Amino acid sequence: MLIIRRPQKDPYFNLAAEEYLMKTASSDCFMLWQNDPSVMIGKHQNANAEINASQVSNLKIPVVRRISGGGAVYHDSGNINFTFISLGENEKLVDYRKFIQPIADVLNQMGIPARYEGKNDLKIDNLKISGNSEHVYKNRVLHHGTLLFSTDLRVLDEVLESHPEKYSDKSVRSVRSTVGLIRNFLKNPMTIETFMQNITDCISRSTGGVKIIDLSPADVVEIEKLKSEKYSTWQWNFGYSPDYVFNNEITENQKNHAVRLSVSHGIIQGWEIWIDGYVAGNNNFFEYLLTGRKHDYQLMKELLESEVANNKPTSFNTNILLRLLF
Repeated sequence: MLIIRRPQKDPYFNLAAEEYLMKTASSDCFMLWQNDPSVMIGKHQNANAEINASQVSNLKIPVVRRISGGGAVYHDSGNINFTFISLGENEKLVDYRKFIQPIADVLNQMGIPARYEGKNDLKIDNLKISGNSEHVYKNRVLHHGTLLFSTDLRVLDEVLESHPEKYSDKSVRSVRSTVGLIRNFLKNPMTIETFMQNITDCISRSTGGVKIIDLSPADVVEIEKLKSEKYSTWQWNFGYSPDYVFNNEITENQKNHAVRLSVSHGIIQGWEIWIDGYVAGNNNFFEYLLTGRKHDYQLMKELLESEVANNKPTSFNTNILLRLLF
């Protein structure tokens, strides 16, 4: 088995690295890695339906789509990600216990009473500390999971505070769980760096023929290319979302406003808006703002701010409009 050191914390690079290694590795691999603050969504999810768009924008947190399924998770420097890439027979590749149980065993050896529960979780006292997902490519399986060591749970709650009921689609929805932090269950305090080294050492001892390596310069070039062409693009992270219809209503100053958007590949194809209960049809401003535009919070915010900055006031409150559209 190869243990590959991954010091990079760029979420776009790190997800590109997983796909690249899954498709090119000639032996089993294990990796521990971390991301800068970011939201990871599953391959078949609707990005906007899984996040608090205003908070994600305000905190400048990237949203990145995985190639594996499952739900949305928040990463930061207090979260550790582990990855197994395993080669084998196609019909025997998917086996969550095979990859989760060794991590549970490592935690138990450190005195942390973690248990494998359900299909893809690690829990301590009914608190979720790890979620896992997999992706199969030919005769390889990519299994990755999170380990919530000291994650900022306040930010986690803020950025994943979503309203999926506003979206009508066929996407996979996240299942929210009550989470806990591993550091709170340590018998003896340790740094996250020591914790990660303990995991690497335990996996190394339990696996024969381990070789620890770094990504080669040639690997990094190919990963950067995949990052640029796929993982850092709006088309993959948001445009890949299933087609959906977005409905929202808000009341402000005793006035009722509503919107209905039809969105395909992340692009608004059709819209209806009711302002104070009246249809705002054939309106040049809404035609400019919505038709053919990305259903993207940051874009809409910039367009509305530009209207105000250029002294082109609309008859509608721009802050209300932004809330209405997300």
